[in-house]
Amino acid sequence: MLPHEVHGDGAHKVFAVHGWFADRSAYAAVLPDLDRTAFTYALVDLRGYGEAQDAVGAYTTAEAAADLVELADRLGWQRFSVLGHSMGGAVAQRLAAVVPHRLRRIVGVSPVPASGVPLAGEQAALFSDAAHKPENRRAILDLTTGGRRPAAWLDRMVARSLERSDAKACRAWLDSWAGDDFHADVEGSEVPALAVAGGLDPALSPEVMRQTWLSWYPRAELVTLPFAGHYAMDECPLELIRVVEDFLRADADSGAHTGRTTDTGTDTGITADTGTTADTGTTADTGTTADSGTAAATDAASPLAAAGESEPV
Repeated sequence: MLPHEVHGDGAHKVFAVHGWFADRSAYAAVLPDLDRTAFTYALVDLRGYGEAQDAVGAYTTAEAAADLVELADRLGWQRFSVLGHSMGGAVAQRLAAVVPHRLRRIVGVSPVPASGVPLAGEQAALFSDAAHKPENRRAILDLTTGGRRPAAWLDRMVARSLERSDAKACRAWLDSWAGDDFHADVEGSEVPALAVAGGLDPALSPEVMRQTWLSWYPRAELVTLPFAGHYAMDECPLELIRVVEDFLRADADSGAHTGRTTDTGTDTGITADTGTTADTGTTADTGTTADSGTAAATDAASPLAAAGESEPV
């Protein structure tokens, strides 16, 4: 059983799944302000991370999905939602493929697409060597937050990631989240799915989410946090909590959400556009125009090409 900690006693059960460079402490910054009355959150350590650093396994998103189903059974959670960051977002989508009937909603924070992330040349070397080279991890962290975060934060994130992950497992996980393409298994899924993208994230950008997430999931929504990069939990925790929990609370709504795009504004907080008619399209105070998200998924086969840089995880 995956190591985990449970917070809250609400009726809506939610798994929180970390990304490639962290264990469950990835959610430490949002933990104090979660709604523990409406929700019960279970923060987990995947194999190779945190309290599960010594756990053997295949270290794949498919295995992680099976581990979460087992944990849900142990906890007595028949239905639940999943919040996943980056690699954890791919795990959430795996669950949509294997147990859609048990999912209430899925949320991906800068989620790796179900199509994987092709890596080649210098990019492949940067990520492969990040399993054991701190300088590679720091370079990836700096890039994926737009080069705007303090040096002390970058150093702290690198130290935490090295302390709480197993290098061999980390390298094996890379092959799974980057190399596995299972989008055919989830395309057309009716599970409500929210993607949260950081405006400063050059690779898993809002545009990539439009070409993948919004293209595949009929009930998808996209929210852009313009002043966040790849690590919204650390960069803008309060805004992230509001966006995620508002989406989870909408579980009682029966209407379909088709390509809805939202951008957070500096003055009003959230500006929404359903993207259903040309007349309703508006521009947020930040100057960001909402998009209907109908671009073909094949255009995002390699988000690295669009970013011109390495891919975050």
